[in-house]
Amino acid sequence: MTQSCRLVLASQSPRRKQFLVDMGYDFTCLSPDIDESVMANESPASYVERLAVEKARCIAINQEQNITVLGSDTCVAFDGHILGKPESFAQCQEYLSMLSGNEHLVHTAIAVVKGTLSKSLVVSTKVQFDTLTEQDIVQYWQSGEPQDKAGAYGIQGIGGQFVKSIIGSYSAVVGLPLVETKHLLAEFGVHHHLNV
Repeated sequence: MTQSCRLVLASQSPRRKQFLVDMGYDFTCLSPDIDESVMANESPASYVERLAVEKARCIAINQEQNITVLGSDTCVAFDGHILGKPESFAQCQEYLSMLSGNEHLVHTAIAVVKGTLSKSLVVSTKVQFDTLTEQDIVQYWQSGEPQDKAGAYGIQGIGGQFVKSIIGSYSAVVGLPLVETKHLLAEFGVHHHLNV
């Protein structure tokens, strides 16, 4: 790792990577190996915060003390229940039918770890869905997009047409709350350089 690259993103998410690139950060990526199972009675917000911290710590433990690690995790929650990535068309249909015409929450946590220091926070965004038809759901599944998306949709892709409105951070719904990430990294002495 070069002297100028003291930030590690504990993720291989192309969306998170692109956000950091666009913001002007110099960083490298490593994949954390953690158990992402939900604990008993764990709330969606607590779940994503725990995972973001665990991801960052998993990578930080093998780094030098002056390396800063950023971890993040996102989940879609409806009526207090976490909707993960659909494992089948039937599950995708179940998730999107729940979200159809209703409001749900997207929780995204970020965690920064440097040596023995760590700090984390959760950004929650309200998302209002349009009413979906059975044909909407079938065609969307056939597009291939829902398969690797929490809650069976991607707001930044084809699934954006189902989103009627949001209250909160758009970038957090995609996977990384930009304002909060910038401020949290700055607290750890990591600053970005906009290419203007």
